[in-house]
Amino acid sequence: MYQFSFQPYQRTFKQPLQTSHGTWKIREGIILSLTDNFGKTSWGEIAPISWFGSETFTQALNYCRQLPTEITTETIYSIPDLLPACQFGFESAIGANKNQNYNSLTYSGLLPAGKAALQQWGKLWAQDYRTFKWKIGVYPIAEELEIFAEFTHSLPALAKLRLDANGGLTYDEAKLWLYLCDRTKIIEFIEQPLGVEQLEQILELSKLYKTAIALDESVATFNQLQACYQEGWRGIFVIKPSIIGFPSRLREFCQKYNIDAVFSSAFETEIGRKAALNLAVELANPNRAVGFGIDNFLSPDTARI
Repeated sequence: MYQFSFQPYQRTFKQPLQTSHGTWKIREGIILSLTDNFGKTSWGEIAPISWFGSETFTQALNYCRQLPTEITTETIYSIPDLLPACQFGFESAIGANKNQNYNSLTYSGLLPAGKAALQQWGKLWAQDYRTFKWKIGVYPIAEELEIFAEFTHSLPALAKLRLDANGGLTYDEAKLWLYLCDRTKIIEFIEQPLGVEQLEQILELSKLYKTAIALDESVATFNQLQACYQEGWRGIFVIKPSIIGFPSRLREFCQKYNIDAVFSSAFETEIGRKAALNLAVELANPNRAVGFGIDNFLSPDTARI
């Protein structure tokens, strides 16, 4: 039995996050606490991203509001799959006392969309980032290709660049990007070039070009992750633990199939970040940077219960 309480929070982006889905200015989430029969309290975080495939913040908040102040483990494991961020927040709270060593992880620094990325990568390089992620499919393709050309000439040989389209490219645009990526050695992979409903075309593209492709929105929740694997995807899986559902199911899946997993932030507070990184240490491909280099986007973490 646990005593349950929760507190919603808001964090403002220092610079709005621009993706092909639109502009994100405020991160809303919920910090929850569970106190067991011995008086020990642990915390979890619900950090939904509805446009990415999870429940909405309002749905998560309504779920918390309808719960009694005393809940059981059975309550937690009966959270429906329609609430994956809630599943993650509650189950990670149960196991929140793990303290993993994160020294084995390297981090990918997130760059802003458009020309601003050309000014920002140097600051992140000075902070020892060697892998960068740049959002594409935000501005007209001709403009982004000009910026990309500058990247290929300015980034050091040791750098790796990830291109994240958030499903915002057409098939022909994706082919053009992949053709150009094949001609440079700095591209680690291109992330979600086409929409979630276009897995067949993504599989086709993965066979036509040398540049690796990663799925992101297509594997946002556990059910999607399972489905894409069953439909034949054996490339890179970008996993946002905070919205994928129960950590135990994710752990079992990753250990069973030994997938090429890149773990990525959902712009959580330190509470959710710690839970996500615990899983990354255990399950992520150790040869790939985790996507948690997002400090240049969010205001200071003040979310506490």
